[in-house]
Amino acid sequence: MKKTIPVPDPLFQAAEREAARRGISRNRFYSMAIAFFLKALRARKFKKALNAVYAGEDSALDPVLARLQREAVGQEEW
Repeated sequence: MKKTIPVPDPLFQAAEREAARRGISRNRFYSMAIAFFLKALRARKFKKALNAVYAGEDSALDPVLARLQREAVGQEEW
């Protein structure tokens, strides 16, 4: 499907250079950019949902577990 959208000249020129550098068409470059942006939005929405789920959770490590981890690692000199 072909669509026309206004793009500021500096952004258009930067996109043209990047598409040329990658050896891909302008259409392919814009399609990839839109797909990348939409994927980032979905990831941000997913992270926000997870943060809401775990907001009330205590994230502190159980003291017994912490002690066992320290004992398993032992003392190391740095």
